[in-house]
Amino acid sequence: MQIKQLTQFHENPAIIAWWCARLGWALRHLTPFRRRAILAAGAVWICFKSTVRIVIDNSADLAGPADGIVAGLLVALALVGIAWLLYRAAAGFSSLPSWVRKHPQLSLHSIYWGFLALLWITLPGSGLWRQVLAGVALIFPILVWRFAYLLLSGQHGRMAGTRFSDHLLTLWPIYGGSNTPYGSGFGYLSRSEAKTEAELARSQLAGIKLLLLCGLWMVVREIMEGTLYGPGNELTHKLGGYTLAVPKLGSLVAGEEGGSPLWISWLAIYCELIHEVLRHAIRGHAIIAVLRLFGFNVFRNTYKPLLAESVVEFWNRYYYYFKEILANFFFLPTFTQLGKKLRNWPTLRLGAAVFAAAFVGNTYYHLINLEMMMVKGQILEALYLHRSRMFYCFLLAFGIFVSMLRQQRRGGRALASGAADRILRIAGVWTFFSLIFIWNVRSGASFTARANFFFGLFGVA
Repeated sequence: MQIKQLTQFHENPAIIAWWCARLGWALRHLTPFRRRAILAAGAVWICFKSTVRIVIDNSADLAGPADGIVAGLLVALALVGIAWLLYRAAAGFSSLPSWVRKHPQLSLHSIYWGFLALLWITLPGSGLWRQVLAGVALIFPILVWRFAYLLLSGQHGRMAGTRFSDHLLTLWPIYGGSNTPYGSGFGYLSRSEAKTEAELARSQLAGIKLLLLCGLWMVVREIMEGTLYGPGNELTHKLGGYTLAVPKLGSLVAGEEGGSPLWISWLAIYCELIHEVLRHAIRGHAIIAVLRLFGFNVFRNTYKPLLAESVVEFWNRYYYYFKEILANFFFLPTFTQLGKKLRNWPTLRLGAAVFAAAFVGNTYYHLINLEMMMVKGQILEALYLHRSRMFYCFLLAFGIFVSMLRQQRRGGRALASGAADRILRIAGVWTFFSLIFIWNVRSGASFTARANFFFGLFGVA
């Protein structure tokens, strides 16, 4: 009980009261409006700073009459303009054309592909407008899922009482992130926003807890890299330069480590899984911690996936906000659309929705993340480059589908609760994700090399 009280200190009423007493003046000053204003002002800065940097870094491929800074500023203004138009569309969702109301996400992505199509049929030296359009198309995949949540808020009637600046803070977040919007859109954030001093104190304490966990997992990762992998790190030097010399999975599948013993290969795939979970946890904890410090007490991005007892449970816990993208924009629409057509085939309906999300949606998300290849029209090259990941997505979708089926057929019956049973289930989840990650690990290895490594784990040459 004392350990639980220690780890859940942010829920302790006495600690919350102490925090309010010590920082009451700050909590009273940091009203929801002021907190949002700080994040929105930061978003404007991030928008112009990051856009100009991206345009300058890719100036050779975005050749045009304007220099990088001028072009970057114009691209930033264009993106803010697009964001404002989408905000107006979401705010007046009911007045949009019927086809757009019925297919808002398809309409959004059609804008992106329309930009690309216009670039592909025009020459690079067509003028400043094309240079700006290329910059917009290059950056659009970074924003598209944030725009998607903006339209989703309009579709669900959640725009009332919100300002453009409220949504702006999620488009270019000062708390960082990736093409995946951590915390989803503002509609989701607002439902978790602290309205009182006590709620803000609780949220900030929860953020501090995540920062402490972030530091802990960074130490664990450093120990792992310093004792397992070569050449190691500063810890390795302090330990005399010795490590267990476990190869990185990326090197193994590429054949850079020679003939490693079979047990080393198996150890490497499990270590890679743990390392990936730590990487996601560290980054996600830091981002969500900042959101909580600003009063948005949202879910963690990574929550104890290594203790999951099923494939679908691991997937829900591993990269929560990426899973939410696939669920909101691929799984749920497919499952809903097939409701009448496949009402007599529920298993087929579920399978179609799972594969639409974990296979099609997952592949599409990472395909458009090859931003420059999209701008240059190298679609086939991008698909070929992603051939191993596409197979990973297929295996992931199959595993999730089977796991969901097993969950349904269990009919709510509890699993065996013995320690040995739990360990076996957890080990099975680890093994599944470790094995399929062979096709997703960053490496120059070909699809065939990855397949050969996989079969080699079972003694098949």
